[in-house]
Amino acid sequence: MEKYILALDQGTTSSRAIVFHKQGGIVSKGQYDFPQHYPRSGWVEHDPMEIWDSQVRAAADAIADLPEGAIAGIGVTNQRETTIIWDKQTGEPVYNAIVWQCRRTAELCEELKRRGLRERIQSTTGLLIDAYFSATKIRWILDNVPNARQKAERGQLLFGTVETWLIWKLTGQHVTDCTNASRTMLFDIHKLCWDAELCGMLGIPMGILPKVVGNSQHYGSVKAGIKGLEKLAGVSVCGAAGDQQAALFGQTCFAVGDAKNTYGTGCFTLMNVGAKPVRSRAGLVSSVAWQINGETTYALEGSVFNGGSTIQWLRDELHLISSAPECDALAESVDSSGGVIVVPAFTGLGAPYWDMYARGSILGITRGTGRAHIARAVLEAIAYQVTDLMLAMRQDAGCDITCLRADGGASVSNILLQLQSDLLRIPVDRPEMVETTAFGAAALAGLSCGFWESLEELASLRRSERTFTPQRVQAECDADYHLWKRAVQRAADWIEH
Repeated sequence: MEKYILALDQGTTSSRAIVFHKQGGIVSKGQYDFPQHYPRSGWVEHDPMEIWDSQVRAAADAIADLPEGAIAGIGVTNQRETTIIWDKQTGEPVYNAIVWQCRRTAELCEELKRRGLRERIQSTTGLLIDAYFSATKIRWILDNVPNARQKAERGQLLFGTVETWLIWKLTGQHVTDCTNASRTMLFDIHKLCWDAELCGMLGIPMGILPKVVGNSQHYGSVKAGIKGLEKLAGVSVCGAAGDQQAALFGQTCFAVGDAKNTYGTGCFTLMNVGAKPVRSRAGLVSSVAWQINGETTYALEGSVFNGGSTIQWLRDELHLISSAPECDALAESVDSSGGVIVVPAFTGLGAPYWDMYARGSILGITRGTGRAHIARAVLEAIAYQVTDLMLAMRQDAGCDITCLRADGGASVSNILLQLQSDLLRIPVDRPEMVETTAFGAAALAGLSCGFWESLEELASLRRSERTFTPQRVQAECDADYHLWKRAVQRAADWIEH
């Protein structure tokens, strides 16, 4: 019987499942959106049971036509930093998942900075103090949900990021892989363990934390009796990584200096920096890229909070477009944005600014501004934000980046990737198979269970679909980028605090 690998790709707006064959191609897939909850301005939540239910349905669809025993192993990848705490006995979440985009803990982050913890946290965890990361979200739940702290201290509650939640629901094992652990603001990326002193400083009982494991090993087997997943009973869950590290792996960025950007809900640029973490001086963060067979590879990362979500905003809130492809068509109908700049700081600005109090703005509007100009300005805003990240990365890494590999939902946009290449003055390479996040999770699982033999074999599976090279005059691009930097200054620190 032919064997396959199943990847569970749990994202911010949908849960997906993709089955891959040995040549790295897609056999089948399933996908379900799930609701976003916005209880207050700047707050973002998900229902953990809706996450689980949508992921199970997606997986059931993906394996529907496969015989029992066809899946050799399962890899999991997930929206990172999103925080879930649940009851160890009942399995019931004590509160909704607090999503990575949520800014409710901004004031707590300011308090940590006032306490002088900035250097302690960055030197240990590789991260900057920000509401983006999991630690302050954990603290918020413990402080604001009745009896949560008392139960946590009695060992009755478990914390996990989304892959921990899914692996626990599938296998009963309470584990997190080291890429997700390195996004919590509680993990020592040098010693590769939870930092007891930091947990104490943040008021987080260590008993709720999962066991940290590598990215390509057996975590547990799927339990019998999960409705819809009966065919998967006994299958090994043997690969896991946060979505951005999974995409870096799936793009086969195995050499030091290799970089990719995922154009998803947010934009995430990661660069392989090798066996030692690089301390960022330019507003980026350091994370574990992956750990395989006990060997750890590190990455520099920059995160943009609102990338593809800005196109969704045009469609769902402003109703200027009816579909994402319409944004491209509109943008291509004008030669330029006519001086319009959109700064999509809906939930603050991520790297390299780290401004929790910035808010979105549209600048440069005139009486002649039409929706085509705004559509083009939205695509330009995504490219400008990635340019910010890449310039910071060049500065930190001390080496030039010769090519950017692109993936994610918005990478299907030719005009966006052309804008990106023009701004960066380097080629932007889009692979034939853009499901690189899911493939990264599958590859990690496949290495663990012997489905694929080596990194070299995985690298041979990647095919480039199109490479974009700079077309516009550099002086024009530089002038546009200068205008972007001016616009960011206008949007910065908007919320009074």
